[in-house]
Formats: sequence, structure tokens, C-alpha cells
Amino acid sequence: QVQLVESGGGLVQPGGSLRLSCAASGSAFSILTMGWYRQAPGKQRELVADSTTGSTTITGSDTNYADSVKGRFTISRDNGENTVHLQMNSLKPEDTAVYYCYTKSADPRGPYWGQGTLVTVSE
Repeated sequence: QVQLVESGGGLVQPGGSLRLSCAASGSAFSILTMGWYRQAPGKQRELVADSTTGSTTITGSDTNYADSVKGRFTISRDNGENTVHLQMNSLKPEDTAVYYCYTKSADPRGPYWGQGTLVTVSE
């Protein structure tokens, strides 16, 4: 069974930084995409950033970012360890949300989701 374990959330002041991490285990398939969604109170879940590797990409890897986080957030992967990190800099109060890690592969039962980690940006 695929398990995703997230860490790194917490309370930070505006302008501060946090680093989220997610480790995936138990997948019988090679993980193609790892990334992060977030959901703020009263809002729909939205993609923050993801990273896809493998033959489906042109260059061997593709990353996507929400416009609202471009230039502030950076996603990185350690494919050998099936981990993904989200470095979040210059955080704003509107970044406050529960952040969910997810993975996609050829597994038809996917995608798989982590339990979520709360990020609060406040004075």
C-alpha cells in the first residue's frame, strides 16, 4: 500500500520560509509525478507545484507551478528516495492552507495523497 508521509508545516511570519517534505513508500510502480496541492479554508484544492520525470516529458523532467507561487516556491525531488520537497520563501498570509503531497504513476488506483500538513502565515 502506498504511503505518503509529510513534514515541515507550521507557523511562520509573513516574509518567512518553510520547507515541506514528503516521502513515498510502498509503490509497486515507478512514480512519475510528485507534487503538492493546497486547500485554504472555504476554497477549492489547488495545485501548488509538481514535478514529472520519465519518457512522457520532453526534457526528461517537467515542473509546474501555480502563478501565485512562481519565483517564491521551488519543488525538488530525490527520485532514488521517492521524496519531494517544497521550499517556500517570501511567504504571504494568502499561502495559509493545508498542503497535501501527492503522487501519480501507472497505478490505476492512484493518485495517492498524504494526510496534509498545515502552513499558517501570520504575524
